[in-house]
Amino acid sequence: MEQNKEKIRHILQYYYDKGKNASHAAKKICAVYGPDTVSISTAQRWFQRFRSGAEVIEDAPRSGRPVVENCDKIAELIERDRHSSSRSIGQELGMSHQTVINHLKKLGFKKKLDVWVPHDLTERNIFARMDACESLLNRNKIDPFLKRMVTGDEKWVTYDNVKRKRSWSKKGEAAQTVAKPGMTARKVLLCVWWDWQGIIHYELLPYGQTLNSDLYCQQLDRLNAALMQKRPSLINRGRIVFHQDNARPHTSLVTRRKLRELGWEVLLHPPYSPDLAPSDYHLFLSMANELGNRKLSSRESCENWLSEFFDNREADFYERGIMKLASRWELVIEQNGAYLT
Repeated sequence: MEQNKEKIRHILQYYYDKGKNASHAAKKICAVYGPDTVSISTAQRWFQRFRSGAEVIEDAPRSGRPVVENCDKIAELIERDRHSSSRSIGQELGMSHQTVINHLKKLGFKKKLDVWVPHDLTERNIFARMDACESLLNRNKIDPFLKRMVTGDEKWVTYDNVKRKRSWSKKGEAAQTVAKPGMTARKVLLCVWWDWQGIIHYELLPYGQTLNSDLYCQQLDRLNAALMQKRPSLINRGRIVFHQDNARPHTSLVTRRKLRELGWEVLLHPPYSPDLAPSDYHLFLSMANELGNRKLSSRESCENWLSEFFDNREADFYERGIMKLASRWELVIEQNGAYLT
């Protein structure tokens, strides 16, 4: 067994010397010797040792359990369950909590908040995301339109809020994903529209009222009135680019007719892509961070909190949220359609 380990390490060093990356090396080795021969994380650790000048492939002889073996076993447990605590790992491997922490630091792990994703992307979803991002990116380079864009979305604001978990991740590695928990009964639906200059219009739906196409069209009329008051130049020039996701009330025949009546251009948005919706990746994320473990006692306290939150953002908060959209299109293309975290 140890001889096989040394053999694999020699092969890893060969790929390192050839200028290949650790992921490429691990995949090549597993393709020849079997899928579980070496993990990418193990290959990365050895590549890190090679970069530091280490030339010894064998584990250094010493009393007690070898450090490399400890690291491998800890990494194996972390890969199996990213939510493992350092104390539970120490108990399982018979080592102190601090020793586990030290090894995790050497391996480059640190705790990150889990990220919720809405959907397991199919191949069709992935291609749709890449095509949309490439089209939007090219268009924006020729005729920048982000400062003409008005975006909107809905979010349940809960009265009782909980924090997300943290899990182990390496430096530069995306945070873990986890399904979003179910909504509690004490909540109110926020409907909000904004642009690079700030909030244009928002509403809280009455308790028991659901969002449908008819109500959404009424909201669009109220949004149009707010635009006439707050963004008259956009209305007068007829240059509004309207961004929304693909929820049914947003894309129904009735809604499409209303948007044509208003004369707004509707921006392309790929399905299942909240990471490409400024409200989701910027505004709502900031709201969630501010809410933390806050408890809101009533609808009125929720309204007061929202008003204070929207008004107290720093000067460039809304502009940053809108303008980073172009870089997110680029990242989706670079990551072959995968979710951004």
